[in-house]
Amino acid sequence: MKSKIFFSLFLIITLLTTGCSTVQNVLNTLENIKRLKFKLHSVNNFRLCGINLGSKGSISDFSIVDAANLVAAFANNDFPADFTLNVEAYNPNDGTGGTSQTTTTLTSFGWTMYIDNVETVNGNIPRAIEIPGTGSTTIIPLAISLDLYDFFSSKSYEGVVNLALALGGIHSSPARLKLTAVPRVSTVFGDLPMGEITVVDKEFSR
Repeated sequence: MKSKIFFSLFLIITLLTTGCSTVQNVLNTLENIKRLKFKLHSVNNFRLCGINLGSKGSISDFSIVDAANLVAAFANNDFPADFTLNVEAYNPNDGTGGTSQTTTTLTSFGWTMYIDNVETVNGNIPRAIEIPGTGSTTIIPLAISLDLYDFFSSKSYEGVVNLALALGGIHSSPARLKLTAVPRVSTVFGDLPMGEITVVDKEFSR
């Protein structure tokens, strides 16, 4: 809804201040922007208390030393996790189906991450990212750092470790993650926000 309101206001202002050819360019730009889609793709390099979970499928897979370190960290209310969350961006403006071939530059992607619908940390991309209009997808890697204890202290030790394994273990999946984000893209008229979107792993959001 916010996105629709913004584009409507932008269009009205442009109609009042520019000529017909410019208005058509604006319309094309706005339509191209609105076609962009995003989806959670994967989780990589998940480390819990410095321990790589990539080869771990259950609590029993930890060595005695690693298990002892995890238990001690949890007892000290300190359970840091670091990982890369890969967002898949799709730009369908490839010159077919009545669209003009357009490479979109994502200048900002302010995001907030939810785990099991619990709001956790937020951030943004460190630099602009180009999303070519080639019919393929572009991966946007987000560096995530958080202390799982801060958000899931009500869970048992086993519960939090199993959550971490579901996210970053051998069967890693972003299914329990969700992002709300406000993408901004570069245009000849300046950076334009797309409005807030919700990004999940099941389907592309726009």
